[in-house]
Amino acid sequence: MKYFILFGITTIVFFSIDILWLGVIAKNFYREKLGFILSNEVNWAAAIVFYLIYIAGILYLAVVPALLEAEWEKALLNGAILGFLCYATYDLTNMATIARWPLQIVIIDIVWGTVLTGSVSVLSYLLAEKFMQWN
Repeated sequence: MKYFILFGITTIVFFSIDILWLGVIAKNFYREKLGFILSNEVNWAAAIVFYLIYIAGILYLAVVPALLEAEWEKALLNGAILGFLCYATYDLTNMATIARWPLQIVIIDIVWGTVLTGSVSVLSYLLAEKFMQWN
């Protein structure tokens, strides 16, 4: 049961940060740079599946190992590495296969993925430590 609660906590943290980025800070940036390829409608099924898989990965690779060892630094580092690897894979593959995929998007997105996933991991760790019992 505690893993479902942790999944819920991590989901709330992830969406709180990512919505701020996508909906406010970088709202026009992506449309401006990728308007030539963006759909007018979001494929919500694909988005939800991605988020479920990605949040499960954050838990498995960063948050839970850090909680088991009581090391917030591990959550931060593993989360940042995961974010870097995932966002680099996405952006560099797009750059390799999609005409005119902007280098600026690649750089900003990889930095964002690293910061986002590291932040979500450490914040989820800290919330779980504070409000849940581990070990």
